[in-house]
Amino acid sequence: MDYIVTEHGIKLFQNDFDLDETLDCGQAFRWERAESKYKCTYKGFFLDRPLEISFDGEGFIFHNVSEEEFLSVWADYFDLSTDYGLLKKQFSGDDTLKKACGFAGGIRLLKQDAWECLCSFIISQNNNIPRIKGIISRLCGHYGHFPSAAELASETSDSLSYLRSGFRAKYIVDAAQKAASGEVNLNSISGMDIEDARKALMTIKGVGPKVAECVLLFGMHRTEAFPVDVWIKRVMEQYYPQGIPDFVRGNEGIAQQYLFHYIRNLEKQPEKGNTEENVTK
Repeated sequence: MDYIVTEHGIKLFQNDFDLDETLDCGQAFRWERAESKYKCTYKGFFLDRPLEISFDGEGFIFHNVSEEEFLSVWADYFDLSTDYGLLKKQFSGDDTLKKACGFAGGIRLLKQDAWECLCSFIISQNNNIPRIKGIISRLCGHYGHFPSAAELASETSDSLSYLRSGFRAKYIVDAAQKAASGEVNLNSISGMDIEDARKALMTIKGVGPKVAECVLLFGMHRTEAFPVDVWIKRVMEQYYPQGIPDFVRGNEGIAQQYLFHYIRNLEKQPEKGNTEENVTK
């Protein structure tokens, strides 16, 4: 990890990292692209800790961030210790994955908070990204932060009507009550055998296989989790009827991110150049 401390914060020099592909790919919902003098800037939150991050054509600027905060919070959140170049080289043993890595090779898996991730993906059901962001924004605006399970446990579908989240409100309440009471212990689930973890998450009303996989992957960094939606179902039917290649095992979730972004945009833009080098914008 190559970075320098500047008067403005931290400047990171990092291959295999793209802000648009990482922060606007549907894995987290509290980030927004912002106007700035830089090529790309996002503003958002992790555990209610704000961050403004920019790419200036050379490196990534973590605005007004101390070295201690960068190393203790953001380096882990952006999974900077993982060599995504090496993973893409491994994945490129398969033609389809090679194209997917070349198309959106700047995706990194964000290490999110399990509770916030659970709520976010309950809200994501049968929803689109702008509406998901709107619901979460209203929730955070009401509380002044992302509410804990204990805070939400006393809510009802009616009291959450301001969210305009529809049927999802009752699922948010059930998740909060079970997490707050300890009936569902997210810390314990994160360390379980993957099958047991899936079953435990699906004891929450409204949490089916897809949401459970998303929570495991994005909220618990279980990289063997493999969320399947309509796009990934299409990928599996068309390219992997016999299953994902064996050499991907253990990192299926990271491969899924490349495949999801690729197949979803295939009709709009068939291919970018296939490269394993710096794909920042």
